[in-house]
Amino acid sequence: MAVISMKTNDDKRVELEIQVSAEDFGKAVDAVFKKNVKKIQVPGFRRGKAPRKMIEKMYGEGVFYEEAVNNTYPAAYEAAVEEKALEPVDHPEIEITEIGKDGYTFKALVTVKPEVTLGEYKGLAVEKKEVVVSDDEVNAELDRELQKNARIVPVEGRTAQNDDTATIDFEGFVDGVAFEGGKGESYPLVLGSNTFIPGFEGQVVGHSIGDAFDVNVTFPEEYHAEELKGKAAVFKCTLKELKMKELPTLDDEFAKDVSEFDTLEELKADIRSKILARKQDEAQTEVEDKLMELVAQNMTVDVPECMYETRITDLIREFEYRLRSQGLNLQTYLQYSGNDMETFRATYRDQAVTQVRTRLALEKIVEQEKLEATQEEMDVEFEKLGKAYGMTADKVKEILPAKEVIGGITMNKALDLIRDSAVITEVKAQEEQKKPARKPRAKKKTEEETAEVPTEE
Repeated sequence: MAVISMKTNDDKRVELEIQVSAEDFGKAVDAVFKKNVKKIQVPGFRRGKAPRKMIEKMYGEGVFYEEAVNNTYPAAYEAAVEEKALEPVDHPEIEITEIGKDGYTFKALVTVKPEVTLGEYKGLAVEKKEVVVSDDEVNAELDRELQKNARIVPVEGRTAQNDDTATIDFEGFVDGVAFEGGKGESYPLVLGSNTFIPGFEGQVVGHSIGDAFDVNVTFPEEYHAEELKGKAAVFKCTLKELKMKELPTLDDEFAKDVSEFDTLEELKADIRSKILARKQDEAQTEVEDKLMELVAQNMTVDVPECMYETRITDLIREFEYRLRSQGLNLQTYLQYSGNDMETFRATYRDQAVTQVRTRLALEKIVEQEKLEATQEEMDVEFEKLGKAYGMTADKVKEILPAKEVIGGITMNKALDLIRDSAVITEVKAQEEQKKPARKPRAKKKTEEETAEVPTEE
């Protein structure tokens, strides 16, 4: 392989002209001939026994050229990129310009990582919110614990209310005709959860076990089933069973049951400290985001559109992976959310732009500050990754290129440098209006306390 020329075009893409020698190309053509000769039939010869010259005479001298080129140009391109120290950010456009027994020449048009000119990135000024934990936040967490440990008990002597689980049979009709997917038997529906069509659950409220009744609703215009969009429907329903949550008493015994603590006050203190740690992490992340936004604003760079598109694709793949872990797929998600792929990609645009520009800035700071990763830091990172993925550090080293680990470590150092040099002013949280803190619900409310006027969503 030899790089004949290299130039930057007006669109800032780099054009490489690369030559593959007669020797290397000849070896590739020989390999293709040996691979395919048994498939070629030439009159007067048994299959697989025809000489190469006879095949080339019959089918043309270049009969094996295309496959030989496809087998050799990727390595030639990679070698040229390495020789010229280029950093491609997209797949190249390849054009064969000359080919024959003496080898071949091709042009590779490639988009490379853009040049970044940094502005100010040290001594930046940002504000940081004071982190406080309110009694309401602690009580909300206690409330969640109460809900997790609630008993489900049958309802006796009253009608259905929000938060009850109503077991119903139902069948839906549009214009008097039952529609597909509109029937269910012994279906458990949590009233007030808004999991059914808007207006449905509110019409179950107030009925007693054994009641047969109609529920009248209109399907939303954005409903996923085309034939039901905007249609009025009647559901014939029967309420078969009612159950409700019975919350435990919020006391020291509850604290012992759900934690390692002996008293409710100790449990509250632990909850408060965990909320505080989480909010401090969030505040720190917010500060770093603000700093990187300023760094990105201060730098000068012309980012190729393909870098944004590639990052959007990566983000969608990550989202699709999470969907699959839940037994779903992207196509179904798009159908039910009423999106097409183009619209869905657009939702990731801002995130992709921020991430690409942030990475370019950090990489340039690493270069400018000559930041490096020590062997000890790399070993620690491989150990951490091994624990996260349930494998040994040595196995991670086999799978993950060291270059990626080094990049992660050095970019974190660049972020540390920006943050440590910044002028961070803490902004006091506004004092809450003096009012009694909301307390978590205890055991269960009386019927009068829980009664609500049903409203349609």
